[in-house]
Amino acid sequence: MHSTTGMPAFRRASASACALAVLVLFVSAAAQAQETPLTLDAALQSAMDRSASMQAAQSSVRASSQAAVGAGLLPDPMLKAGVDNLPINGSQRFTIGQDFMTMRRIGIEQEWVSPEKRRLRSALANQEVDRERSGYLAQLVNVRQQTATAWLNAAYAKKALSLQQELVDHMTHELSATQASYRGAKSSAGDVTQAQLMLAQTRDQLLKAQQSLQSALIGLSRWTASPVADISGDPPAPQSVVASLPPEELQRVEPALISASSEIAVADADTAVAHSNQSPNWTWGVSYQQRGGQYSNMVSVGVSIPIPLNKRDRQDRDTAEKAELGTKARLMFEDARRQVDADIHNLSATLTSGRERVSNLTVSLLPAADQRLQLSTAAYKAGTGSLADTFAAKRGLLDARLQVLDLQREVSLTWAQLEYQVVPPSMTFGQ
Repeated sequence: MHSTTGMPAFRRASASACALAVLVLFVSAAAQAQETPLTLDAALQSAMDRSASMQAAQSSVRASSQAAVGAGLLPDPMLKAGVDNLPINGSQRFTIGQDFMTMRRIGIEQEWVSPEKRRLRSALANQEVDRERSGYLAQLVNVRQQTATAWLNAAYAKKALSLQQELVDHMTHELSATQASYRGAKSSAGDVTQAQLMLAQTRDQLLKAQQSLQSALIGLSRWTASPVADISGDPPAPQSVVASLPPEELQRVEPALISASSEIAVADADTAVAHSNQSPNWTWGVSYQQRGGQYSNMVSVGVSIPIPLNKRDRQDRDTAEKAELGTKARLMFEDARRQVDADIHNLSATLTSGRERVSNLTVSLLPAADQRLQLSTAAYKAGTGSLADTFAAKRGLLDARLQVLDLQREVSLTWAQLEYQVVPPSMTFGQ
């Protein structure tokens, strides 16, 4: 009896325990996924998969694609019904079927648009879809560029934190050595105080570097749309082929040029539609009229033809307006091309100069700072130098390394602006 009454409760407890275990495993797996260091490629992929601006641009493309489907179709026909010649006075007022002129009418009317006009309207709608696609590509390039910049900022903040931690470890070791030397009457109380002061300043710089890294990771999370706890991998080599792309290739992969080119295509298609509208559309109709039983029924057929009485000030001016907009689009394309060329050449020149500066500091500044540290350390050990000189040399070496690191960061950011200014080959206009 005890087992039969206790079994349902036991089963419920087991089910609850299993559900709790599954939930714990799921939360643990999610936490581990968030804590996985993020590479540059993974950050770019995450940003593209989760970008709200890119999804909005995709929705705009889909919307224009839906509108383009009906652009080449005939207008919907109109169903027409009514009563003609209804008497309103006399003995037959408001009656149907008694007067020979009264008729109940039903018919259909259709505006006829020529196949050529429909083809031109369909071409215009397709060009507008391409214009929306160019907007999507602009969003794609912006997301990739901003994500790469955020990742590089985090990567160099992590490197700077590592250098600050290295200096803190060194200063901690030096303080311990100085305190031991003081107890052995080989150093003064001033040396110990100086070591403590340098360690406190270095720890403050470490906290600042930690905050910089945290801010950089938060900035990266904004683009990946998920918390980023750490990153992995070294920044790519700052080498870009964008500056060497031929003009025709650049026009296919640079969003500003793609957009300006699509504006020309839309303007030309719109001009063609306006020119075709100079020939008016005819409207035909057929109707069936029913009269009283003693009278014969009738069928009517007709056509309506618009008469352009002021073609010069209406249709011709509309065509001229669209043509001027085409001229505007071509001039804007030329201006965009000049701006893109200037930006690319400027970034390329800045990148080349930055690489040269990094190389110069690496072969001149860093060796000199390291040699200074070695000389001051040897002098201090020999009793001919001071501890303050050693600390200053160590700090000077860190400052030199940080200077080179900061310059490397600037060079990498310039490279990202240049490299991610274009659409990758795997994400072309047709995609």
